[in-house]
Amino acid sequence: MTITEVLTRQVEKILPSQKGLESLMRKKKIRLYLGVDPTGKHLHLGHTIALRKLQQFANLGHEAILVIGTGTVLAGDPSQRATARSRITQKEIAENIKTWKAQAAKVVDFSKVKIRRNGEWLAKLRLPQILDIASYVSASQLFQRDMFQARLSRGDTVWTRELLYPLLQGFDSVVLDVDLEIGGLDQLFNMLVGRELQKKIRLREKYVLCVPMLMGLDGKQMSKTSGNTVNILDAPQDMYGKLMSMKDELIPHYFELCTEVRPQETKGLAPREAKARLAREIVALYHGVVAAKKAEQEFNKVFQKRQAPSNIPGFAMKQLPISMSLASLVCGIGFENSKSAARRLIEQGGVRVDGKAIKDPTYVVHLRKGMVLQKGQRRFLEIV
Repeated sequence: MTITEVLTRQVEKILPSQKGLESLMRKKKIRLYLGVDPTGKHLHLGHTIALRKLQQFANLGHEAILVIGTGTVLAGDPSQRATARSRITQKEIAENIKTWKAQAAKVVDFSKVKIRRNGEWLAKLRLPQILDIASYVSASQLFQRDMFQARLSRGDTVWTRELLYPLLQGFDSVVLDVDLEIGGLDQLFNMLVGRELQKKIRLREKYVLCVPMLMGLDGKQMSKTSGNTVNILDAPQDMYGKLMSMKDELIPHYFELCTEVRPQETKGLAPREAKARLAREIVALYHGVVAAKKAEQEFNKVFQKRQAPSNIPGFAMKQLPISMSLASLVCGIGFENSKSAARRLIEQGGVRVDGKAIKDPTYVVHLRKGMVLQKGQRRFLEIV
């Protein structure tokens, strides 16, 4: 990709200007970074947009750094949050990042991109340094954030550690002495604080590049708490099935942000065909072409031909009574955690026994080996 393409495709905005950043990149190789906080174990497609942008800069020969927020995560990023994040322990952080490099490596070439952890420098800050950093940004600036104003108007609490978050993230720019920071549009405030710190402490400019936010499968912001994510580590069949379940209006959005397919390549396709092309493209990116084809074949077998999947997990019959109500069975095999949830699922037609939908929670099921139980469209169990 050319410099101009990198600065325009899959880019929401560049501050203070695209022209200035492009001019700088033509004069020298710049240093840039992308930060990601380890709030969970899985990276999802929303993360890959910024990761791919980081790699594009690396491919042009610039010094690219992926910063894992082992320090900032302790404060908890308040961006786009209606409530404060729960505190996280060092043990949880270590557990969350255990497979992160392997996940990110599906997008990033680590022979060209460095990894740093901001806990390396943030955990070593002493009181005089913290006070010095805080002296460059006013409290009124920090309180201007929309989510803080919304909370305060409801009478909710804004915690001091949340106010400190943008200062800590901003200090990453100073420590790494970068020319550019990449992040999602939700990170704009934090990145601009970093720009201000860089200007006041290092006395030089820092550019900010925002990539667009990927919507979740339901059209809302993608987040693990909403359960609307497609994770990099999802099995090929699960990834394909999730993508086929998305709303039709999101298809162009996903093509643009998650693939290199150009709009003209899908022009004229019916929504079902376009969605299948999209699912194949994305599964192939993270699991290979062969896995993508197999996932599509399996999906068509289950959802078009109404057949059971080729490989169904087994559940030992000896763990259950021979006869029981369907609601009890749904809980017993782990489809739901409570009888009330099981009853709702059944009454809504969400449970099938050997391919037949049963809407009576009191229906008595006589177990036998080989019986296939189904929850929704994608979850199957065979009694063994």
